[in-house]
Amino acid sequence: MDFTFNDEQRMFRDTIYRFCKEEVAPLCEEADQKGEFSMEVWKKLGSMGLLGLPIPEEYGGSGADFTTCCLAGEAMGHAGIDGGHTLALGAHTYLCAANIMEHGTEEQKKKYLPGLATGEDIGCMGLTEPGSGSDAAALATTAVKKGDKYVLNGSKTFITNAPLAKVFVIFATLDKSKRHKGITTFIVDRDTPGISTGNPMHKMGCKCSTTSEVFMEDCEVPAENVLGGEGNGWRIALGGVEWDRSTLLSPFLGGGMFMLENCARYANERRAFGKSIGEFQSIQNRIADMRVFLEAARLAIYRVAASKDNGVMLNPLLASVNKMYVGDKGFEMCSAAVDLFGGYGYIHEYPVERGMRDAKLGQLGGGTSDIMRMIVARFMMM
Repeated sequence: MDFTFNDEQRMFRDTIYRFCKEEVAPLCEEADQKGEFSMEVWKKLGSMGLLGLPIPEEYGGSGADFTTCCLAGEAMGHAGIDGGHTLALGAHTYLCAANIMEHGTEEQKKKYLPGLATGEDIGCMGLTEPGSGSDAAALATTAVKKGDKYVLNGSKTFITNAPLAKVFVIFATLDKSKRHKGITTFIVDRDTPGISTGNPMHKMGCKCSTTSEVFMEDCEVPAENVLGGEGNGWRIALGGVEWDRSTLLSPFLGGGMFMLENCARYANERRAFGKSIGEFQSIQNRIADMRVFLEAARLAIYRVAASKDNGVMLNPLLASVNKMYVGDKGFEMCSAAVDLFGGYGYIHEYPVERGMRDAKLGQLGGGTSDIMRMIVARFMMM
């Protein structure tokens, strides 16, 4: 399988990298220190078309394929954009807008996609609940059909972008006894009576993404806002995994490259015992291990992207392997980067401190590493 990028793709990545490094990354440092979402960063990402990258041109997007979306994510992370803003983009573009793009009616696409493509409207997806995280089929949010409406009751938690969102993609069950077969997806507008969000959560990392609970209390959603038909929610949720295991992982890859470059630069500049610390074999080993991880991660991510662009359904085993590997080894790499910087790595003055905090989410979000191992083991023992 050939993972060579053509000239247009390389030029696209370089353009995004330069723009983000010069125009966006400098804003992220201050935003991370404040722990605040930056609307200025958001507007800049929108001005470059990054918020609507996979959305078809007729709805205001660019119609980009999986590989191009991954290149954009990699370029953003490599440029030094923090994990919070790339997470916000991922939830908006790939978990909200892409679900409407792939499963929505023509009327739904015309109504929601143009605003989401520009970022004027911010989107989110509500699947996780206080009592059902990894066991998503056990979700408790209910939907009861009453005439030409559905009444939703329940709550979601850890929902990225929720405090700012105008468009919610919400999963609810029509029949709990059917578990995944009873799940249905709804598009819910912010101004719909009965939907509200909690206070933003204070997180360890990815601080610039806003995260909160979402509450539905007798929330009446019109029947035309059912996404993909009754009972198809589980299929839609699994489809989101395809984006999660490729495009949403690519900023971690780029962020790793950003960390490696900082480590190599510091190893050449920092002196101890009369020479640069980069001359010590233990430091060289750390840097070599980082590079090896990044090469393997790149192959894993773009293998998924290339398969999707060729119309191949994502293999759940491969998806879980990728998610677990990039999540676990990525965090190990960032921890090693902090070790390489020593005491300086523990303070905010150097970027490896932020990188380690942000990387931890790779082991938790979108399915924990332990769940990924469980999936892999089940496939091996079938």
